[in-house]
Amino acid sequence: MRRRVGKDITIHLVLAVIMSRLDYCNSVLGALPQLTLQPLQRVQNAATWLICDVPYHEHITTNLHELHWLPIRSRIEYKLCLTMYSVHNGCCSSYLSDMLQLADTPSRSLRLRSADSSSYVKPRLRTKFGEWAFSHSVSAAWNQLPEHTRQLSSLSFFK
Repeated sequence: MRRRVGKDITIHLVLAVIMSRLDYCNSVLGALPQLTLQPLQRVQNAATWLICDVPYHEHITTNLHELHWLPIRSRIEYKLCLTMYSVHNGCCSSYLSDMLQLADTPSRSLRLRSADSSSYVKPRLRTKFGEWAFSHSVSAAWNQLPEHTRQLSSLSFFK
């Protein structure tokens, strides 16, 4: 297919048919183990091999960089951080902002060092399964960002 339609059209087809499916609701997959995400990574690798027309056994990291594609795990974290940026700046639905709590919220009984930052409280968990919750994974991804990145005022700079 790629040899017939050319690289540009192949990229557009892959973005429309494959990558849109990989990105759809991938923020829900935030805390899943790498083993569970491996089939999605294989699909992305196959799409990269198709577009770049490289042999199947060849490593594709340089091709991913050429296409400006992040690996699946990084794409998920990127989407989580974008969602959190919208929550932090008040540009999202109220149901999202209601499930997350800033570390400096007055309802907290102790004054913590994190109260002066833009960190969010990760909910307390009773089981390992609770780490799969959206509220936990989005808070964890946001809190891992450097403080100066969290404070950026423009979405384009944040991206």
